[in-house]
Amino acid sequence: MVVIPCLKVPQRYAQMYRKYLLSQGVLDRKYCAQKHPDGTVTLPVIASFLAQLDLVALTKDVAQDSFCEIVDIQAPPLSKKEKFKSSYKRLLETAQSLLVSKGEKWSEDLERDIPSQWQCHGDLVLFSEGSFSNAIWKEIGSEFWTAVALTLGGKRIAQIKKISQDGYRTPTVTMLLGDSSYVTHIDNHIRYEFDVTKCMFSSGNITEKLRIASFDCSGETVVDLYAGIGYFTLPYLVHAKAAHVHACEWNPDAVKALQRNLQVNGVSDRCTVHPGDNSQLPLCDLSDRVNLGLIPSSEEGWPVACRLLKRDTGGMLHIHQNVTTPLHHEPLEHSSAIDVEKGSSMEESSLRIQRDMQAWTAWASETARRICTLLSDITGSKWKTNIKHIEHVKTYAPHISHVVLDLECKPL
Repeated sequence: MVVIPCLKVPQRYAQMYRKYLLSQGVLDRKYCAQKHPDGTVTLPVIASFLAQLDLVALTKDVAQDSFCEIVDIQAPPLSKKEKFKSSYKRLLETAQSLLVSKGEKWSEDLERDIPSQWQCHGDLVLFSEGSFSNAIWKEIGSEFWTAVALTLGGKRIAQIKKISQDGYRTPTVTMLLGDSSYVTHIDNHIRYEFDVTKCMFSSGNITEKLRIASFDCSGETVVDLYAGIGYFTLPYLVHAKAAHVHACEWNPDAVKALQRNLQVNGVSDRCTVHPGDNSQLPLCDLSDRVNLGLIPSSEEGWPVACRLLKRDTGGMLHIHQNVTTPLHHEPLEHSSAIDVEKGSSMEESSLRIQRDMQAWTAWASETARRICTLLSDITGSKWKTNIKHIEHVKTYAPHISHVVLDLECKPL
């Protein structure tokens, strides 16, 4: 039985501890974190780094009113990434076996043509552009795709070629096995139904959907300026318990999927869908919270969001942005207090995180200043803004991060 060392922490601080361990290169990403009935979470750590962990200092750095301890966990479940690795090996074996049985020779080029990542929506497996590009897969045809589906536990296979520039980000998807492109995807007990050939679904935003689900929006009116099929609208309604959500979306196919998803999740009575351009939204002075979930930038929606906030009490803006960390960054603040030994991947990772956070903070500060000016111009009165939190959602490249700014806006 495999025994893995883990850091045991209170559940409410688990995400904070996880991010810290990740930044220090200590988190063992082969395994999943586990929740326990006593209200704690165990986070797998790399055994060779245990001696470097100062638990007292760790608690002080992450959350002073919390606790942590090292425990051994027997055979924690593999992470999604590790499961993919295992599935990838099986996929390679299936492809190689089938080709050899057809009298074809296996090569390194063919191996590189096999994707190591994909999305699963119910029984449909969706591969990305650039995989299975060799003509031999098409020559084998349905026999090959049937074998791939069986290997990955699916029944249908599709491939996304590109995202169209029609203003709606409509995916160009080809069905390789099966006829129906309509899928069901379940995240955190929320059911999303949509057509993969007409609507996008970003699995990488799951951490932000979980974060929204943890909000207490009881009694609040929320506006989601870029609702899509309900990625964030539904967590606000189902889990955060918002009193009402105004969902704006201009892609007609996404609007249909959104309306369907509101019904199947039983929350359509608490949501008003506004099709079309959100800049023409005939609403103002009604929102406690505005979600601006558009990347690479939601800047075009800032004036609309400012107009929507309640004039007497203000509210919260959740502003999404892709932030680039400059390659030649200014020297780190307080860098003299960091004892860095070259070649230490753990400390290099920590420095990269600090540089990223400086870039995120600089962007957030400038955004807060501009939003404050917008609010004053729109309302004719003075406002103040306060950066409550900056959330890292995902990384697109070594220097590009998708972040969300939680910006509190209050009239003076």
